[in-house]
Amino acid sequence: MTLQSIELGQGTGPLRGIKVVEIAGIGPGPHACTILADLGADVIRVERPGGQLLAGGSHDLLTRGRPSVALNLKDPAAAGVVLDLVANADVLVEGMRPGVAERLGIGPDECRARNPRLVYGRMTGWGQDGPWSQAAGHDMNYIAITGTLHGLGQVKEKPQFPANLVGDFGGGSTYLVIGILAALLEARVSGEGQVVDAAIVDGTAHLNTMLAAFLAAGTFKEERVSNLLDGGAPYYDIYETADGEHMSVGSLEPQFFAQLVELLDIVDQVPGQFEFDRFDEMRELIASRFKEKTRDEWCAVFDGTDACVAPILKFSEAVDHPHMKAREVLVEKDGIVQPQPAPRFSRTQATLGMAPPPKAGAHTREALTAWGVANVDDLLLRGVAVQVDEE
Repeated sequence: MTLQSIELGQGTGPLRGIKVVEIAGIGPGPHACTILADLGADVIRVERPGGQLLAGGSHDLLTRGRPSVALNLKDPAAAGVVLDLVANADVLVEGMRPGVAERLGIGPDECRARNPRLVYGRMTGWGQDGPWSQAAGHDMNYIAITGTLHGLGQVKEKPQFPANLVGDFGGGSTYLVIGILAALLEARVSGEGQVVDAAIVDGTAHLNTMLAAFLAAGTFKEERVSNLLDGGAPYYDIYETADGEHMSVGSLEPQFFAQLVELLDIVDQVPGQFEFDRFDEMRELIASRFKEKTRDEWCAVFDGTDACVAPILKFSEAVDHPHMKAREVLVEKDGIVQPQPAPRFSRTQATLGMAPPPKAGAHTREALTAWGVANVDDLLLRGVAVQVDEE
């Protein structure tokens, strides 16, 4: 891949011109930088030689949209390269355990000494302080102590975790991006950057604000399948179809519930929507009705209605759903089906413009040169930086 194909500053989204140094990690940090790159920021990804242990290679969409530079951060000279990058950057993102960046010489004090306007984004599970800040953990551990995991799933016997969507990406990368954008706006007023401490425990707890309100109001039971939005109500649940597929039903409001029972043709049999003591009877009636047709047959019945019913699709099927297809939510690029940048903008719409995710270090020479780092060939010769050729 040539420098022309990774030219910096050419993002089409609203963050065009914002320069971001990413110290590569796994999970929420890369996802946050993918969001920033998708929205037009110039992100340079600094990786260890050989890449991350859990990286997905040429299919790793969490590295799309930016060049990859390989630096041996255990070499003190590599810290100097990062600081040179920081001098011309708006943002740095790192996701190491608290204290590691400082030991490498690229902590907030060192970076902001080179660039006082820098927004220094830190992504961790537990946060920068607290008794567990130095402990290892993963998504389900972080959401477990926030009170969020306990209520997830439609099985009374034990919670069910939704892969790593709620913690890593919901409470993690999303809140890191929110924090970075807020700090960038504030820096334009004050002239000073700051550190953004994005912890998955903090963001996940904040995601749960509505539950906290319900609990305070006495309208929420801390028991799975006992509340309005957790499958406790039969008109907000998942039902199997005749072909073993499933439909999602979210007919909460009375007018939507009325359409549901009409289209299911059970108006004369179904209990009243708020006859709570007859919910089991209602659920059994709805379930038996859905078992009479296939998923596609029910799609034809409910398509375009206000019953709030939609098919549950596999990811591989979602790309062909008429609504997803019309909006081009998922597209095939370079042989990979992947989501388009989100959200959308009326004037500075983001686009997928770069080649597939690169190998770690595929752009070391070109990207460092483009970012104004001096003596790149010498850094490569000394092993401080590593250039890897793409096949």
